Amino acid sequence: MDGADPTLVRRALSDREPLPGTTGFAGRLDDRLVRDVLGREPLYVDRTSGNWGHDPTDLADPTPVPAGHVRPVRARDGDGVTGEAERVWTLPDPDPVGGRTAVETVRRALDSVLRGVAAGPTDGPPVAFSGGVDSALLAARLEGPLYVAGFPGSDDVAAAREGARLLGCEPDLCVVELDHDRLRAAVPEVVAATGRTNPMDVAIAVPLFLVARAAAADGHDRLALGQGADELFGGYAKVAGAPGDTRVEADTVRGARREVLGSLPNQLPRDVLALRAAGVEPVTPLLHDRVVRAALTLDGEALAGDGERKRALRLAARTWLPDRLAFRPKRALQYGSDVDTELSRLARQNGFKPRMDHNVRGYIESLVA
Repeated sequence: MDGADPTLVRRALSDREPLPGTTGFAGRLDDRLVRDVLGREPLYVDRTSGNWGHDPTDLADPTPVPAGHVRPVRARDGDGVTGEAERVWTLPDPDPVGGRTAVETVRRALDSVLRGVAAGPTDGPPVAFSGGVDSALLAARLEGPLYVAGFPGSDDVAAAREGARLLGCEPDLCVVELDHDRLRAAVPEVVAATGRTNPMDVAIAVPLFLVARAAAADGHDRLALGQGADELFGGYAKVAGAPGDTRVEADTVRGARREVLGSLPNQLPRDVLALRAAGVEPVTPLLHDRVVRAALTLDGEALAGDGERKRALRLAARTWLPDRLAFRPKRALQYGSDVDTELSRLARQNGFKPRMDHNVRGYIESLVA
């Protein structure tokens, strides 16, 4: 069982408690495979052999165990999986709260979880730091070294440098400067680790992988990340734009937020696998059950109100951050690091023209081959 004590998971199963106080778990528990409600830990079954594992590249034909589900395991003749997956947990849907109550609920949850990580048996873990509110919160509270990856002149590198200055920790910032050679070399390693050649997945995983590798080279075995904040707290334009945004089906901001939470079980294993391949274990405080529970209580205005996405999170973050960091607009990792742009440029330079179907995927697959 990865991510939690088996006794705790047994109790969560018995009580049908979806958020028992962990940052996710997955694995074999007695005669069942178990994966937490948000799919924060990877878990796969081979469709052909019935074997299972945490790494899809170890299996010939892997399919994920759905988040919040269990699957029976044969007890006597090996570890093969038999039978269908059964849902045992769904996310709570509490009554919404807003205003100061919402902000204070988030602030208390963040304080409790981040204090717990900072008070661990070792020094605070290094932080994947891009200068936005999510990673700035971790940087301010965990006080570990900071790592950012990006091409020269990229938004993430500039924001990380300014953020480190505002937090008074410029000497603790390591910039992993990317170029085309480094990008080309990293792509096959990321594909090998994650089993994915989708350009979006690769463009997200590459900077994470290279930041993690730099941290591992400096002797660290953990890396803190702000994963989950956009999904939990209303960080996407399509959530803020509900019901008018056609990219979501929901007719409310809260409904759209719940809709995008459904993407986490597919996204998070990509990041976990990339980081582990680089030699570090991810630490994701913003995905702790206590933070998740607080986020689920927020009303639409607390998620995206007054023209501000992640509104309650930003207001709560002012406890520890200057407004310049708490309210900084932030591009997604693949764009802020310029990895998406430069992957497309390399594809064009190598004959994979935009008019071709899946041109960037074709280029990625050529690097792997």
